[in-house]
Amino acid sequence: MDPKTIAYTFILAFFAIVFIQSGIDKVLDKKGNLSFLLSHLGKAFSRELILLAFYSVTVLELISGLFFAIGTFQVLIAKNKLLGEIGLIVGSFTLLILLLGQRVAKDYDGARTIAIYFIVSITGLLLA
Repeated sequence: MDPKTIAYTFILAFFAIVFIQSGIDKVLDKKGNLSFLLSHLGKAFSRELILLAFYSVTVLELISGLFFAIGTFQVLIAKNKLLGEIGLIVGSFTLLILLLGQRVAKDYDGARTIAIYFIVSITGLLLA
């Protein structure tokens, strides 16, 4: 395997861990996550919009996490990058939703962390 494919594979594995863990955490601790989001974003967004974003992001994280996980194995076994690319596109979209929330809520430290993830995601797309 060439160095670009190795780096791409590590990016997919990294995001598989990040997105699946985050999605599962939202499912298992729905009450705690919603409580945090409502207090964190409640001044900037309505309760309904926060709930819509919570459920949308949870589904998007789990879907992209599965694409990342399966895509990692697909690269290793079949040398095919299609599912990983889909994961990176869906994951990047998810990160943009999260970034918007952090910026509007003026949580610039949280936005900076998401921006770092976004850079890694775009790097993955460039390596695909």
